[in-house]
Amino acid sequence: MAVPAEINEKERRVRAFLEQKGLSGLLLKRQANFSWMTGGGLNLVGITTELGAASLLITKDSKFAICNNIEAPRMEEEEGLKTQGFTLKSHQWHEDQEVSIIRELMGSGQLGADAPFPDSIALAEDIARLRYSLTPEEYERYQWLGQNVSVALETTLLETRKGEKESEVVGRLCNELWKDRIDPVTLMSAADDRVFRFRHPIPTEKKVENYLMVSVNARKWGLIVSLTRFIHFGRVPDDLKEKYKANVFIDCSFMANTRPGVPASEILRKGIQAYEKAGYAEEWKHHHQGGSIGYTGRDYRTSFTTTDIVQENQAFTWNPSITGTKSEDTIVATSKGPEMITKPMIYPRISMQVERLAFTRPDILEKD
Repeated sequence: MAVPAEINEKERRVRAFLEQKGLSGLLLKRQANFSWMTGGGLNLVGITTELGAASLLITKDSKFAICNNIEAPRMEEEEGLKTQGFTLKSHQWHEDQEVSIIRELMGSGQLGADAPFPDSIALAEDIARLRYSLTPEEYERYQWLGQNVSVALETTLLETRKGEKESEVVGRLCNELWKDRIDPVTLMSAADDRVFRFRHPIPTEKKVENYLMVSVNARKWGLIVSLTRFIHFGRVPDDLKEKYKANVFIDCSFMANTRPGVPASEILRKGIQAYEKAGYAEEWKHHHQGGSIGYTGRDYRTSFTTTDIVQENQAFTWNPSITGTKSEDTIVATSKGPEMITKPMIYPRISMQVERLAFTRPDILEKD
C-alpha cells in the first residue's frame, strides 16, 4: 500500500523531529504510529489494544523493526518492512529482549518514545502531531474508507426492521465492514428513549420500536473515520425534525470554521455560538464536541485549553448533540474549505449554506 514518496515524507518528518528535540532515535510502539510510519501497516494482534506486537526504531541514518519470532515472518512477508528499508531485529518469544536490543542499537544516544520505555523521553503528544497533516496517499486511502463506511452504515440502516435488537443491527454493520477488512473500533447504538437518555449509548439488546441511532468509528490501514446516522419508522415528529436540523447547522458551523491556521479552541467557541444561534445554548455542556481524528478515534477532544492549530490536510470529526439527536461526519481541513470524507451516499439529504459554504448532510431516514 505504501509508496516511496509517502515513506520518504514520513522519514523526513521524523528526522526533522529528532533534530529539533536533540534525539538520537525515536521508538514507535503504538499501533497508530506504526500504521502511520509504514503507510498503512499493522503491528496489531488484538484490534483494540493501543500498543502493537512490533516496534519501530528510527535513528538519524537507519530504521529498525523489533519483534519476537512469532511476529517476524509476517512483518517481513505481509507488512513489507524490509522493502521499506527497515532492518528486522527479532528475538525468541520466551525471551524478553526488546530493551536490550534497543539499548545496543542506541548506544549512549538519547531516545524518545511514544509509550513508557526505560531510559527514554516520553513524547507521545509531540509524536502524534507528526501524523496530523495527511499525505496525498493517505488522503486517497481516507476517501476510499469514508465512502465505503458511509455505504456500509447506511445500507445497514436501510435494511433495519422494527423489532430488531440494537445489537443485531450493529452485528450486521460489522459484517458489512468486515467484508472489506475494516475494523469497527467503536460502536454506539440507541433505540427510542435511549437516544434521549445517553450521550454514549453502547449497544444493548433493546428492540427498536420507532427511532434508532447508530454511530461507528471504523479503521483500515490505521486510518479511522467516524460517523452517525438515524432511522425513524413512520413520520419524524416536527420537534425532532427541528432539533436534528439545528444540530446539522451546528455541525456545519464547526466544519466551516475548521481551516488551516485556526486554533482548535476558536472553532469550539464558534460552535458554541452556533448552539446559541440555533436556540439550544446549554446543550453543548452535556457532551464533548469532537476534534482531530486520523490514526486514533480522536487525537484530541477540543476544549478551551487546547493549544493546537489546525494543519493543512488534517482530519476532524465534530459531533455536536442536542438531546435526542447528533450530527457527525469526518472531514479534512484544506485551504479551500472542508473536504467531506464520510457523507450521505444513499441516505436522504439536507442541503444548507453556512459561512458561505454549501453543505450536503444526511437527513433522518424515514421508513414505513
